[in-house]
Amino acid sequence: MSKDAVIILGMHRSGTSWLTGSLQQAGLYLAKHHSWNPHNRKGNRENPDVMALHEDILAANNGAWDTPPRQPEWSDQHLNMARALIESNAGKQRWGFKDPRTLLVLAGWRSLLDSIEFVGIFRHPVAVAESLHARGGMTRTHAFQLWEAYNSKLLAEYRQSPFPVLCFDWTEQELEKALVNVCRQLKLSRPVHLHHEQAFFDSGLRHNHVTDSDDVPKPLVELYFELSDIAMQAP
Repeated sequence: MSKDAVIILGMHRSGTSWLTGSLQQAGLYLAKHHSWNPHNRKGNRENPDVMALHEDILAANNGAWDTPPRQPEWSDQHLNMARALIESNAGKQRWGFKDPRTLLVLAGWRSLLDSIEFVGIFRHPVAVAESLHARGGMTRTHAFQLWEAYNSKLLAEYRQSPFPVLCFDWTEQELEKALVNVCRQLKLSRPVHLHHEQAFFDSGLRHNHVTDSDDVPKPLVELYFELSDIAMQAP
């Protein structure tokens, strides 16, 4: 039986929950997942077993989501845990998951899955920094460092083999158009209209918006524009 998966890639607080929830409504099977949490009343749509696996891999490499190790290695135990997750969902036509930590530990998944279809999403570093500060008091400097670490990996993955990339700073109309295209590419049903009462999208969940700021380091500005360029070219 083929071992395939759809994996949503993106940093924390960058729209991954909206994207994953919207794809779920269009037919993506998420298996066990969080449908509510204090920071996102519609749920972050993360599989707790996948998240626990990623956290354990990072911890075993003396890291965490907010202190990413350079090149985390998977132990045999981690590989076996991932195999079990894959096997439990192998019969599903369209199974997928999202966890921002995935960007830090992709090598193991690549070694185990026959094929992966990626969808990426990113958000302006100021909006992400403000969201991380509001959620846990993270300093702007630390948030910017993490933004660069995660999104550099997102861009690197795209350069290996292009895939759809969305920008959470887009207007609702732009997001909806991109979502329709992604669902078509993944052979999912047409997504629920963003303004439909059952839509996963909620403009109120975008608490932090891009603001004028002159303290964003130049490398982050350049990376943001590089991501914006590939997002505009997404299939």
